[in-house]
Amino acid sequence: MLLIFDLDGTLIDSARDLAISMNATRAHFNMEPLDPKLIYSYVGNGAPVLVRRALGPNPPEALVEEALQYFLKYYRTHALEHTQPYPGIQESVEYLFANGHQLAVLTNKPVRISRDIIAALGLAPHFKQVYGGDSFPNKKPDPIGIQTLMTDTNTHADRTWMIGDSAVDVQTARNAGVRSCGVSWGFQPESFQTQPPDMLISEPRDLVRRLVSNGEPGRSHS
Repeated sequence: MLLIFDLDGTLIDSARDLAISMNATRAHFNMEPLDPKLIYSYVGNGAPVLVRRALGPNPPEALVEEALQYFLKYYRTHALEHTQPYPGIQESVEYLFANGHQLAVLTNKPVRISRDIIAALGLAPHFKQVYGGDSFPNKKPDPIGIQTLMTDTNTHADRTWMIGDSAVDVQTARNAGVRSCGVSWGFQPESFQTQPPDMLISEPRDLVRRLVSNGEPGRSHS
């Protein structure tokens, strides 16, 4: 089975480092800090969208581009100050990998920093591939990332799951014709109210339990 994981809010708790980096960017442009919870709500569609939203309504394009470059530079330096895998992720990923499942990461975060974070946290050996928001012409919810991973691993859609913390991941799965697993511990679980996943889990071990008990994750919501 191919299990494709989102990164921020799914595998790793990067909330604090993202908020600090975004508010450092706002400070650089003489703006007041934002509530970290508001910043978290902007995560999921890639760094350009995060920066644009955090700058307020209708920011000038020149400001967006300059702020994006500042944010990315700052975040690359500070991305691992507080970021860690969520509790249970390391053990669950190790188990799934050891039991023959193919694991991959598909995130809208830039691919270079995504791979660096995954490697620094000791998760890299378990993932066959990591693709980011700049790996393809289009980001999630475009299905190109999932389609490429299915080709990479020679896996059919009925043996593929997209696992993530937001409606973006659910929509990506639907666009690619695969099933979706939502996680309740991430940044935007409330978005599942409008885009319910095929399965919802409350801790990483739930995915392992369902694989063990059913042979593969169940289709029902829980």
